[in-house]
This record gives sequence, C-alpha cells and structure tokens, in this order.
Amino acid sequence: MRTAIYLLLLGAFLWLIAHLLVLVVNNTVRDLKKRHILRKVIVYVFIFLFFVVAGRRVISHLNLSLVLGIASAGIAMALQEAVLCIAGWLFILIKKPYDLGDRIEINGVKGDVIDIRTFQTTLLEVGNWVEAEQSTGRIVHIPNSFVFKHPCFNYTRGFEFIWNELSFIVTFDSNWKKAKKALLEIGNKWAQDRESIVAEKVRRMANNYMIHFNKFTPIVYVSVVDSGVKLTLRYMIETKQRRGTSSKISEEFLEWVDGVADVNLAYTTYTVNLIGGERGGN
Repeated sequence: MRTAIYLLLLGAFLWLIAHLLVLVVNNTVRDLKKRHILRKVIVYVFIFLFFVVAGRRVISHLNLSLVLGIASAGIAMALQEAVLCIAGWLFILIKKPYDLGDRIEINGVKGDVIDIRTFQTTLLEVGNWVEAEQSTGRIVHIPNSFVFKHPCFNYTRGFEFIWNELSFIVTFDSNWKKAKKALLEIGNKWAQDRESIVAEKVRRMANNYMIHFNKFTPIVYVSVVDSGVKLTLRYMIETKQRRGTSSKISEEFLEWVDGVADVNLAYTTYTVNLIGGERGGN
C-alpha cells in the first residue's frame, strides 16, 4: 500500500513539473518545430525518470527470481513481432510461398517482390489507383510475419496465367450473335499460341495440387443488362501482360464495330419531356 501511494505521489509530482516546463516552452519558444521537439523531449525524459525511480522502489520489495520472470515475460512480449518476422523469413526461404520477381498480394497490398530481408519483404506496388495492375512506382515494405497472419496470393509462382475478362455492351437492336462471334474470334487469335503452354503448366501443377481445368480457350458469355446485351470475353493471359492485351483486344473489337452497320455499342441516354416536366433515362 505504501509503495502504491509513493508511486502515485511520484507520478503526480513529476507530471506537475513536466506540465510547468511545457508551459514555459509554449510561452518562450516561437519556432513551432523547436517547440514541438522540446515538448516531446520533456515528456519522454519525465516518463523515463518515473520508470527508473519507480522501478528501483518496486525491485527493492521483490525477490530476484520474480523480477527476472517479469522481465523475461516483458521482453518476450516486446520482441514477439520481431521473432515472428524472423520465423516468417525462414518460412519464405524454405517453403517459398513467393520469391524475387513474383507478383503477390498479401493483406490488401499487391506488388512485385523486389527484395526479401530478415524482417521485411519489399514490393514494387501495382494496382491501387492505377488500373489493370500496372506499377504505381511506390515501394512498399511488409513484415515477414504477414505470411502467418494473412492469406498470400501469388500470381506468378507455379502458374503465371490468370483469367481475365473484358465486357462490351451492344444495343438491343444490334446483331448480338454476330458481335459475339467476332469477339470470340479476336479472343481466339490472342490465345492460339498459349493453349498448349497453359495445358502443360496445369499438368505440372496437378502433380502437387488438386487442380483441374477443362477448358483453356476463350469463351464469350452473354447477359442482358439495362442498356443492352452484355458480351463478356473470358480468356487466359500472363499476369503482367493483362493491360496490354486488354487494350489490343478492345481496339480490334472497336475497329470491327466501326466497320459493320448492324452492331452498335450501347450507352446511357436521357430524354426530357419539356411539356409535362417529366424526365427519364435509359
């Protein structure tokens, strides 16, 4: 009880002195940056003094083994994240969930691995505000402990192909069957050199994982939306070529639409009734 009262009085005394010193600094120092630094120094110094004096008082009333036990527990808690990072580093080196050059996503961060160190992995960020997973130019450091805490998505290791989708909407009065056929032909042209490669990689993956794909060739799905008929091309592509091929396929399909008379792309329009004051849209 006496020790508790002593610590309470000590804390109040040191807080009062620190508060007075902060007031002096606020009234005498005009430079905002220096004022902020001095305030921080005062607070940290008095917190350090409190723990030093309080620690000596508490230790004098405890036996050595208890003190060592408490200290060990405190050190273990303080270093828990560091130990997990080292364990994660060893896990990455041995099990290789990812390696240099791989494109991964972990805890919502996506990028290409450019460095793996003892405590952290460095990524060159992709995606975020940049579309189609292009590089943003930012360097991101993630703790190696994340491999134990969050799912890790690897885009390139083992199977570097992903399914990509491109959608176009044609009007209801368009020849959507003709547009579907043209879009599929464009998709097949881009995929014709990849089907055998994809099949071989899937076969290799099947030796280690329970994975099975029946179809590797592009396919076009048809659905009805508010503004027209939606055509969605689904095809396989290398992860890092996604944006380039999406652009090329889009260009070819738009050029094809410009060359035919019975297919038009749908877009949102509005009609206004000036007499009745009513407004509508489609």
